[in-house]
Order: sequence, then C-alpha cells, then structure tokens
Amino acid sequence: MARRGAYGGWLKYYTATSNGFRIKDFDLRHTIESAQPLTFHADYNLAEGTLEYAAGDKVIRAVCLGNSKECTVRLHSNDMAFAKKEFAKRFALNDDMERIYARISTDQFVVSAIERYHGMRVTMNDPWETTLCFIMSQYNNVKRIRLIIKRFVSEFGPEILDGDGKTVGKGFPSSGDLIGRTEADFRGCGAGFRAKYIKSAADYCTNNLDLYKLHNKSYDKIKEELMRISGVGDKVADCIALMGYGKMEAFPIDVWVKRTLEGVYFDGKKKKIGDLHRFAEERWRPYAGYAQQYIFHGARNM
Repeated sequence: MARRGAYGGWLKYYTATSNGFRIKDFDLRHTIESAQPLTFHADYNLAEGTLEYAAGDKVIRAVCLGNSKECTVRLHSNDMAFAKKEFAKRFALNDDMERIYARISTDQFVVSAIERYHGMRVTMNDPWETTLCFIMSQYNNVKRIRLIIKRFVSEFGPEILDGDGKTVGKGFPSSGDLIGRTEADFRGCGAGFRAKYIKSAADYCTNNLDLYKLHNKSYDKIKEELMRISGVGDKVADCIALMGYGKMEAFPIDVWVKRTLEGVYFDGKKKKIGDLHRFAEERWRPYAGYAQQYIFHGARNM
C-alpha cells in the first residue's frame, strides 16, 4: 500500500527556505487546472503563478516561479510555520515523483500525459471540503462547480480575521456551518438537484460520521463509510478517498476515464466499472490514483 510521508522535508524532493520551498517535479498550474478541490474554491492567476486559498482560519498566498522540473514557491501568511506545513501537505511535496512516474509509465498514453502535465500533483485536502466539492461535481462541469462552490464559501463560510480584527477572507464552510441552512439556501447558490444531497451530507457528517477519524482506516473501509453518505456513489467516494485521505489505491472512474480506458486498453469494448477498477489496480499499483489523475486530465484536454 502506498503511503504518503508526513511533513518533514526530504531534501531529495524539496528544500525548505525561510519563506517557502524549492521543489522538484512540481507544477502549480497543472495541479490547479486538473479539477481538484482547490480548483473550485481558491483564487488564482496561473499565468502569473499566484494562488491564494483559505486553510482553517488562515489565508495562504503562494507565488510559484520556475518550471515543472524545479521551481521556487514563496509563501505569504501571518503564520509562516503553519503555511509551510499546510502547503507541503496539501501539495504532496513528500511524494517521490520520479518513483511514481517510473511505476505508472506503463504505456505511451500515460507517458504522453506525464510529458504534457509534468509536475501535476494529487493534492491532499480536508475531507469535508473534498466531500462537498465532489458531491457538487456530479453531472456538472469545472466552470460551474467553481461558481457554485465560491458562492457557498461567500454565503456560508466563516470570516477570517487578521491580528487587527479586519476581515481578510472567508473560510471553507464546515458541515456544521451548513446544517442550519435549507435546501432552498443551497439551490440559491446554484446547487440544483444536489441541494438535497448536500443537506443530508452536512447533517450526516456533523451528527453521525466523523470524517476526521477515518484517516487511519483502510481504503476499503473508508470507501464503505463514505458511501453511506447520501449522494456519494462509487466515483465520488474514490475522489474523496484519493484527495481527502491520500489513498493511492483509489481510482475514480467518470465518463471521461471510462471512455479513455475502454478506447486505449480494450479496443473500444465496453467494460464494467468493477472490471476497470481491477485492471487499474493491477496495472498501476501502488500509485493507481496518480495514474488516474494523469489519464483524467489528459482525456479532458485531448
């Protein structure tokens, strides 16, 4: 089973500086553009390499300079120690990308995707944040998901204050922040038919399931627990397991990935989701989750 290392700073992969990092094999733009949670709620100008996002009660701003082979990230925060720890964890700086690339480069399709999107990371996000984002992703597109999630943050997120008591941003709303809201409130933000699932998920994750106690569970157990949440099926559960818990066994299969797998590896023959999961596990273990992200992003941009 592939496990991610805790924040510590293996110099082989990155070096900590006074205000950030020097990082190998990292591309902020490809990571943010690949439909992960920060895609939907962070503020960014990828042409200039800037990113700003809320983490807990802090706002972190990052400026990325360089290329995907080696870059420098400068962080701006009123708590630099927290910002460094959060950024290193969120962007998986301890992931051994050389090893991952070597393992998942099983064929030309994946190799080409790695060449195009070199440095794209599978991010590690807050479990509830990930859950809400991917419930919202169902029968939706990236532009609209972002619009809706940004409205949720604006309407329901807690204010983030600086040391002088001035509002500097809005945090991502917790499940507890949403339980007092109605389906009509969520539809007002554009959630549509997903409003009932969000209402149910917020109630369930506040009163019945502590998402933050699942980290040490197995992939299968996490997925089983997640699928008890209304609105969370196989694909969404795998997205949460991968990007909320770092379970590299997870291989989310949506219409893009299914069509691509069938076309590239099965001569266009239709396959059941279970068969495709087994195929992915055998072909790309223990980094199936990374293979999926490159296949997914490559398929969306073909």
